[in-house]
Amino acid sequence: MQFTDLALAPAVDLVRLIRSRKISPVEILDAVYARIKTHDPRVNAFCALTEESARARARLAEAQVAVGEALGPLHGIPVSIKDLLLTRGVPTRRGSAIYADFIPQENAPAVDLLQTAGAIVIGKTTTPELGWKGVTDSPLTGVTRNPWNLDLTPGGSSGGAAAAAALGMGPLAVGTDGGGSIRIPASFTGVFGLKPSFGRVPVFPPSAVGVMSHVGPIAFGVRDAALMLNGMTGADRRDPFSLPADGTDYLAACDGGVRALRVAWSPTLGYAPVDPEVRTLCERAARVFADELGCEVEEADPGFANPAPHFKLLWACGLGAAVREYFPVWADRMDPGLVAMVREYDHATGAELAGAHAERLKLYDVLRRFFERYDLLLTPTMPTTAWRAGVPIPAEIAGASTAEFRYTPFTFPFNMSGHPAASAP
Repeated sequence: MQFTDLALAPAVDLVRLIRSRKISPVEILDAVYARIKTHDPRVNAFCALTEESARARARLAEAQVAVGEALGPLHGIPVSIKDLLLTRGVPTRRGSAIYADFIPQENAPAVDLLQTAGAIVIGKTTTPELGWKGVTDSPLTGVTRNPWNLDLTPGGSSGGAAAAAALGMGPLAVGTDGGGSIRIPASFTGVFGLKPSFGRVPVFPPSAVGVMSHVGPIAFGVRDAALMLNGMTGADRRDPFSLPADGTDYLAACDGGVRALRVAWSPTLGYAPVDPEVRTLCERAARVFADELGCEVEEADPGFANPAPHFKLLWACGLGAAVREYFPVWADRMDPGLVAMVREYDHATGAELAGAHAERLKLYDVLRRFFERYDLLLTPTMPTTAWRAGVPIPAEIAGASTAEFRYTPFTFPFNMSGHPAASAP
């Protein structure tokens, strides 16, 4: 198979071509950095590049192939890292002036695992300040734009990761997802993003929003993300919730098919406003599961009310605990929306917070019962298409206010429950 631009080749093909010595990791890296230098000045997906160390690793990877060393599943494959994750010796600024000079002395678990699997880190991708919102702009790194239309947002908070993947600026990208931050930008940029089950990919340091936050893959296609997940899973002593590797080969599992699965299609989850065009397109996609893939599909809602008030309380209090101490010195240099959200919940009580956690567990139980009847739940990823870059959220969708997280109603419930959730174009 020939590729006119190696940067646009699927990672699964690159792995095979590297092992057969038909291409070199150095050639792939050359192609990726050429695309970054061409496209990133307009898109602003990267906030740091690690070109010198990446090229050294690529040369080493090439030599290891030449002498027949044992190779990891991601040997020689470029990967970008969202700038919320620690990278040893490389700035981790988190989109915040507070961390502008922070250079970690250790990697996040996912970074260690990917490098052990042979992946080559090419740089850090942009995030809103501390990953707090569903678009990607920050006082430190500016506005990240959608590759399909530079006037629009790629979504967030893993907007830099998704934009990079969509443009071939690295075939694999690591994102984080505390309320939709992998799936929102995957939807807006036309790539695949997966929020794995809670604990499947280890996390350190712990997220400010605790058990709602996940680390996962973003890639141009499903199989590339599955390949990447093979290199990201396993227990890490720094994460008490991390699950031991169970031997699952996620790439091989892609060949399993979905015939005869019981599939629920829920266009609104029972409460969400949805743009009519989005609903029509997603209904058409849901019918494919019945008409072409052999599933049993029926329209059904899981049966929970909009959990946004509980999610927002958990979200704001978690972030508040992480940043409130910085306000006396840093508040005027922080994202005003983040500061306002934290201050809105300054007077939340312990009883209210405990109540929100109790509602999270109730939501899990509703979904547990629902998935005793169904194998899959299909919904739109987002109720609307991408809006203008630099705008926090649209004022309304389908004539309804976007208050109470109605701009992303299909994502955050599954952060609360811990279930795996993906966005497929």
